[in-house]
Amino acid sequence: MKILVINTGSSSIKYQLFEIGEKISVIAVGLVEKIGEKGSVLVQKQGDQLEKKLKKEKGIGTHKDGLQLALSLLTDAKHGVIQQTQEIDGVGHRVVHGGESFQTARRIDEKVLEAIEGNIPLAPLHNPPNILGIKVAMSLFADVPHVAVFDTAFHQTLPPHAFLYAVPYSLYEEQHVRRYGFHGTSHHYVAKQTAVRMQKPLATLNLITLHLGNGASVTAIRGGKSIDTSMGMTPLEGLIMGTRSGDIDPALHFYLMDHVGMNSTEVNALLNKQSGLKGIASTNDMRELIEKHQQGDRQATLAIAMYTYRLRKYIGAYFAILGTVDALVFTGGIGENSLMIRQEVCQGLEGLGMVIDTEQNQNSSKNSFSIHAKTSQVQIFVIPTNEELEIAQETYHLLTQSDQTK
Repeated sequence: MKILVINTGSSSIKYQLFEIGEKISVIAVGLVEKIGEKGSVLVQKQGDQLEKKLKKEKGIGTHKDGLQLALSLLTDAKHGVIQQTQEIDGVGHRVVHGGESFQTARRIDEKVLEAIEGNIPLAPLHNPPNILGIKVAMSLFADVPHVAVFDTAFHQTLPPHAFLYAVPYSLYEEQHVRRYGFHGTSHHYVAKQTAVRMQKPLATLNLITLHLGNGASVTAIRGGKSIDTSMGMTPLEGLIMGTRSGDIDPALHFYLMDHVGMNSTEVNALLNKQSGLKGIASTNDMRELIEKHQQGDRQATLAIAMYTYRLRKYIGAYFAILGTVDALVFTGGIGENSLMIRQEVCQGLEGLGMVIDTEQNQNSSKNSFSIHAKTSQVQIFVIPTNEELEIAQETYHLLTQSDQTK
């Protein structure tokens, strides 16, 4: 079965074509960037181990233009990987916010699409382009089943005492104000991969998973289910991130408006786009921060210290609610590639039974590997995430289950 996975942003489209059966293989990977802007481009990798690269630089005015261009490359008579679009059996879509409407992946129909649109107020920057991508793809693949996979779905197992805020309960009942959490497809994927690596059923494990990229979140997982997570009603809450502040005093908003003269739009932009690592050290690129730190830059050193300190606080908190922890897992661009950040995060966690092996932490493999010392009571892993594969697998399972029930 061939599954096309689409992740639509405001000016970009990421896509991957998978072949899923007894084995799983990636047929093609593509990225359309700067849609509607100058310099728009599509780059597609395909063939044996994705060695062949195809590139199209042309005016890509709309998302529909971008997806049509991608399909023309996938089916190109000379360079394509499929002969016709009818070979695609299903299309899986990443949707950031499913609210309380969706606890699992869902086959998309008009009611599902309406519910996703109803969650736009909860994710005004993410859900609209996700919806646009769905509508464009459904117009191009009218006879193919489409499936929505939600970033928030994995966290729908949070208990009320974890997802509710201590504000009037009517705000939850009437306005759906609560913690939702994000990066769910990533946390779920690496949790399953951790269980495979440990050769134990996921249902028997307690895990703390750290998704560390430009956006970052940590999740406490008990028996394969999320029981707490750092992001909240929006992706702004929790860890210090590339440009997001993470946890702050809620009264800061009023202070900035009353004493600095900012309006709510400006405060929102400040906390989401001008804060975090960028706000402290003028860059949100961890590689640049580490280089500056090594050169003695005080602000870079401070930003890294703040970043890793917040992470240790969350790890300690989630250790407390889990009671026992079988594994700590690093993933995401920073988690997978920054040995310094992993080292700094784990320093001081020895009292929780988490002891890092500095030599193993030097590993730069693109595959999963362990970095815990022999004396560590908690295993520590670096496991590359693959959200597109998780979406493809969930799409495959939903569609094959649907076929079996017909």
